[in-house]
Amino acid sequence: MTGTQGDYSTPIEPINLTRSKTSSKSIFNTAMTTIAGFFTFLILAPLAAVLFDVARQGLPRLRPEIFTELPPPPGLSDGGFGHAIIGTLMTLAVAIALSAPIGILAAIYLSEFGRGSKVSYWVRFSANVLTGVPAILAGLFAYSLVVGTTGSFSAFAGGVSLAVIMLPIVMRTAEEGLLLIPREVRQAAVGLGATRFQTAVGIVLPTALPAIATAVTLAVARAAGEAAPLLFTALNNNFWSTDLFRPIATLPVLIYFFSIIPFRAQQELAWAAALVLLSIVLIISVIARLLARKQVY
Repeated sequence: MTGTQGDYSTPIEPINLTRSKTSSKSIFNTAMTTIAGFFTFLILAPLAAVLFDVARQGLPRLRPEIFTELPPPPGLSDGGFGHAIIGTLMTLAVAIALSAPIGILAAIYLSEFGRGSKVSYWVRFSANVLTGVPAILAGLFAYSLVVGTTGSFSAFAGGVSLAVIMLPIVMRTAEEGLLLIPREVRQAAVGLGATRFQTAVGIVLPTALPAIATAVTLAVARAAGEAAPLLFTALNNNFWSTDLFRPIATLPVLIYFFSIIPFRAQQELAWAAALVLLSIVLIISVIARLLARKQVY
């Protein structure tokens, strides 16, 4: 019965389901992976070079005293920039206090109440335009709004200029986080009798807290290194100051001034301040990434 329909003695050749390593798709995937890795290296190489150079120049000058002392007079080598660290934290605190509530409320409106409306379209358009505005223009705006009104440079004016930079980042990032929450969550709350406002405040907003925290930290990391707007608003101060309505020292402005001063001690302090500022930005960025990983929808 060999060769007949009822003969099961003839072995059946197994079907090779594995993709050949020399197939065109495999070659294409390997080539694209190689190209992606190459361009990833090109992106990371400048960052690694900057980190290495700043660490090489700043670590020898980094001592505990620089966090508690004032800058030295010209010709002397001792001193620090503790006043600039305090000034940086003060201006960032003012910027967060101004930009975070406005940005979060705008994000809630765009995602919960203004979907598809013309107002939401123009708000998003304005935020996108504001994102691309040079930082120096934010400083000029705060100068005309605060410094021109009060007649004095101040930490508050510096915080206003940084808030202008942070606002679109907070709003757009928080909106994207709110939109990631499934619509079924809102429908379930409405089905239980909650109003749209109660749903947005009591259900959607707490669920999106990691996204909102990410938005704020990303905005802070963006604004922390800006020197141009602070030159027009906070100016500088060589002494300890915690007055919001007086000129105050900040790390970006201190780095700018000390890097162009022809004294070795001030130039070394500028490198150390750059290392501290870079560390602050990196820590904030890492915190933002960790918060983003906790988003579970």
